[in-house]
Amino acid sequence: MTPRPEYRAPRYNGSGKLAGKVALITGGDSGIGRAVAVLYAREGADVAIVYLAAEQRDAEETRQAVEEEGRRCLLLPGDVSRPKFCERAVERTVRELGRLDVLVNNAAYQRHQQRIEDIDDEQLERTFRTNIFGYFYMARAAVRHLRPGSAIVNCGSITGLEGNKQLLDYASTKGAIHAFTKSLAQMLVDRRIRVNCVAPGPIWTPLNVADKSPEQAAKHGADSPMQRPGQPEEVAPAFVFFASEADSSYITGEVLTLLGGETRAA
Repeated sequence: MTPRPEYRAPRYNGSGKLAGKVALITGGDSGIGRAVAVLYAREGADVAIVYLAAEQRDAEETRQAVEEEGRRCLLLPGDVSRPKFCERAVERTVRELGRLDVLVNNAAYQRHQQRIEDIDDEQLERTFRTNIFGYFYMARAAVRHLRPGSAIVNCGSITGLEGNKQLLDYASTKGAIHAFTKSLAQMLVDRRIRVNCVAPGPIWTPLNVADKSPEQAAKHGADSPMQRPGQPEEVAPAFVFFASEADSSYITGEVLTLLGGETRAA
């Protein structure tokens, strides 16, 4: 992408909010997931990232950025739509990094289509298996290891609140993620495991412009009040907030929108 997404957050100063913690981030090879990995490391956490094997080069860049923050980064190539892989990813994280305190469900798939007739069964299944089945599989595997005070942070979307006529299947999964967040928060509150969701608007990531023409990509986010897309480094602090007991120990079941000035979905 040109320009490249900004993820290093040079103005963000860590303060040890996640010192000694271990976080597992799906879709951690690029975009929002990469920025979250960097800030978690800056706050003192070791990080494991899940990504598709085809994205190995991007994952290596994330690992280098995490290691530059002085923390460990475990690479876990695989597909979150497969429940057995999700179980192995969690088990390997605990085995190699010693524990698990934070799960970030962030991996996603989307493809724009103009008509419902153009969404074939293959696309529909891939979208749902990646975007909501994968969240469920990862959470189910992770809760066996999460302790009181741990957190699950899901990545939703404004499309899950307002819909999007070109992202029918994707928006449907994001609405499901919001309901999943609230329901799982209720289920786990007695175990003192918090579950929250960050729902961004237009962000400058490969996912959001992958199937757009250069002309369309150039307009991404231009209709927001700030007249630009957000950068991954501008979204990542919200994930720190929900992971940190110092910041959000009394918050669970919330969906936080980050929309560049738009207030309609509040």
